[in-house]
Amino acid sequence: MAKIGVEQSLTQVQEALQQRGYEVVQLKQEQDAANCDCCVITGQDRNVMGIQDVVTQGSVIDAHGMSAEEVCQAVESRLQQ
Repeated sequence: MAKIGVEQSLTQVQEALQQRGYEVVQLKQEQDAANCDCCVITGQDRNVMGIQDVVTQGSVIDAHGMSAEEVCQAVESRLQQ
């Protein structure tokens, strides 16, 4: 099953993804995203300083304004591509 990185504050998203069988890793530091197939972020601190370092080759999903179910659907959609 795919490894999904999720920001710490997205507890409901973490639980929903785990219920679907995904391996979920909390994103505490940049290197936590390195081996993830997909990452889910809150979007709150996105590109604050205008620096864009690539940390993962996986998809990144901005969960701002999305329910946990919508995030799960977005993850599954990205993994199928």
